[in-house]
Amino acid sequence: MKDIELCGLGNALVDLQFQVSENELINHGIEKGSMVLIDIDKRNDLLNKFNFKIFNKVSGGSAANTVISFAQLGGKAAYKTVLGNDELGEFYTEEFQKFGIILNAEKNNNAPTGVCIVFITPDSERTMYTCLAATADFDETNIDESLIARSEYLYIEGYKFSEQRSTQAIFKAVDIAVKHGTKISLTFSDKFITDLFRDNLTKVVEKSHLVFCNDLEAKSFTGSNDDNEAFNKLCSMARNVVVTYGKRGSKVFWEGNVYDIPAYQINAVDTTGAGDSYAGAYLYGIIKTGNPKIAANLASYISSEIVAQMGPRAIFDMEAARDKIFNEFNDK
Repeated sequence: MKDIELCGLGNALVDLQFQVSENELINHGIEKGSMVLIDIDKRNDLLNKFNFKIFNKVSGGSAANTVISFAQLGGKAAYKTVLGNDELGEFYTEEFQKFGIILNAEKNNNAPTGVCIVFITPDSERTMYTCLAATADFDETNIDESLIARSEYLYIEGYKFSEQRSTQAIFKAVDIAVKHGTKISLTFSDKFITDLFRDNLTKVVEKSHLVFCNDLEAKSFTGSNDDNEAFNKLCSMARNVVVTYGKRGSKVFWEGNVYDIPAYQINAVDTTGAGDSYAGAYLYGIIKTGNPKIAANLASYISSEIVAQMGPRAIFDMEAARDKIFNEFNDK
């Protein structure tokens, strides 16, 4: 019996969000807009340098943000990851309990819980320094067959392809999903993943029911410099595809049909988690309604509301937003 609608497989990171000026980034030699993997020493150094600032703390990781958005909309969700046996690990666990998400996470006694230090400049652009720490130890032994078997969808975070042992864990999870009739959904996560790990990504794309990416990732993965060509190539490789284009909206290929979805216009504050929340809302919409147009418009609306606030966690009423879109499109 599949009593879980969506099971995420990804990193466990506590996002530490700092609002900074561009000069502060320059003074500390931080390249604006970069996304960098750092070790524990660099993590401690950065936190010491910015310890005078008030920051926002929220449980995260790309797939975790997607699963939480899904749960906030009313979906039944689970998440598989690894935490450190520390205060941040406890914080992470408590947040998932609050959202009613089944958290299946071993505690690593040899490394702290991972963090993503997010510097947000006044133009809403993010600069991210990620220390995986405990979550980097995720391997095949952390895969729970029963959890995957209970799930309608398995959602895989592309960032897990950056480590060989977690890549093998993904392959094991995919085989289990196929065995138990669990649909596989995959997000590319970042252009550096499509640039460096395309061959392993392709193996999962071929078995996936649904692939999420943005325009840059689509171009990187397909080797095309044209948006339409990249979209068409990706559609020839995957059963169903969703590509997001920021302010230009999104494009959906679902069971052979193409849907162009407009973006909802807002004043951007922070783009953290926008793509993650889009995926969570789309999955919720498609599971609940089976209608890709409703699912994509829900996703577009939810992600726009996320961008209009600080941080990836919705501070607005997600269920009210869901009902607004469902009512609007059910009337058409």
